[in-house]
Amino acid sequence: MAKPKTTDDAELIKEWPLSTAATLGSSVRAKGILLEIRARLPLAVRKSLEIEAGALTLAMAETAKSAFRAASSVVSNALEDIESLPVIPREIQDILTISTTERHRWLSDGRLPSAGTRTVKLRGRARKITFHVFDPRVVEDILDRDLVTVWREEDAEATAEKRRRAALKAKLTRSLKTKAKNPSKPDADHDDASRSKPLGWEEFCRDGLLR
Repeated sequence: MAKPKTTDDAELIKEWPLSTAATLGSSVRAKGILLEIRARLPLAVRKSLEIEAGALTLAMAETAKSAFRAASSVVSNALEDIESLPVIPREIQDILTISTTERHRWLSDGRLPSAGTRTVKLRGRARKITFHVFDPRVVEDILDRDLVTVWREEDAEATAEKRRRAALKAKLTRSLKTKAKNPSKPDADHDDASRSKPLGWEEFCRDGLLR
């Protein structure tokens, strides 16, 4: 098969614009869609599919008409339900502008719902990795409602409350330690005073014998 040509010298070219509903406004998501569709193409023609200006572009030589038609069919079919393609971790972090730590925290406490897991084999390695994926419509709703801002405010309040409680606990601990080192002795002083008086002193005073 002839070597795939670039769009500058290719004679067979076809484009498929990617909607905002598909990319969610993320270039990382758009690249992810490209890689997803490339994986469905024969290895020999995968590099013939690129993404330019928000559109997938298939460019091949005139002599590769059969391969071009077959590849075009694969791309068209793949794009039919591309808007429902699960969002992977690096994509959701770019879409929502969040950190890895935030993604893990909100996934763990249920604010960021998982749509399941996906297992892939790392290129050139025997080891596989499993990660959570997310429903694109749920991600879009989080984005539209600006829930990330709400969650960050909740986290800030929770952190402030945790610090306040920790400070109160530390203050109480210090207070208890201080009391343990310097115990008061009011009862002991009273007992000492009582013991210093002769037996029957109260009756002696009551009878007025000292008047």
